[in-house]
Amino acid sequence: MLDVARQLFARFGVSKTTMNDIADAAHKGRRTIYTYFKSKDEILEAVIERELQELYRQLEEVHRRPIRADRKLMLFIYRHLDTMKGAVMRNGSLRADFFKDVWMVERVRKTLDRSEQQLICEILEQGIADGIFVMPDPATMSLLILNSVKGLEIPFISGHLRNVGSTEFDRLYANAYHLIFKGISTQTDDALYKLSTDEEHLKDYQESL
Repeated sequence: MLDVARQLFARFGVSKTTMNDIADAAHKGRRTIYTYFKSKDEILEAVIERELQELYRQLEEVHRRPIRADRKLMLFIYRHLDTMKGAVMRNGSLRADFFKDVWMVERVRKTLDRSEQQLICEILEQGIADGIFVMPDPATMSLLILNSVKGLEIPFISGHLRNVGSTEFDRLYANAYHLIFKGISTQTDDALYKLSTDEEHLKDYQESL
């Protein structure tokens, strides 16, 4: 049923696909459909969840690779973006629903996000153990990295960020690598730590809220 529903959503769009359409195409009765799903929205969420399972499978494959943690993290990031783009682009009219209802997609992917954050955290911990990374808290850092990558999804899918091999992509990759592994400050670690704990700095932040 989910395969049939995905094909109908991709071809005609979610709004123009009815429960009757799904039942007929799956050669099932409406009563059978409603045994498993209360509404078309539930079917859509199940379709998206199945697509996201492929994303996690791809990320697990990167996570298992016996390569340096810095290379693994960059490969992980771009595998995430490429797989999300592939999932959205091959689903035709379903693309519009991905862009239109981001909150629904976010709700469906909560479990995946937690699992993906754990994979990133383990890559960071590998880098720390190998003396490649230094950071205060890999769990918090993994959350920041995950949400930064998710923020690039729509620009990447829509084409505002170019594909591999383009000048724009190479520039993006170089800057992402620099930001993650070198940062943007010229100060020493001790100076940065003082800045992050300085009372005046915290006061400025609180006043800006």
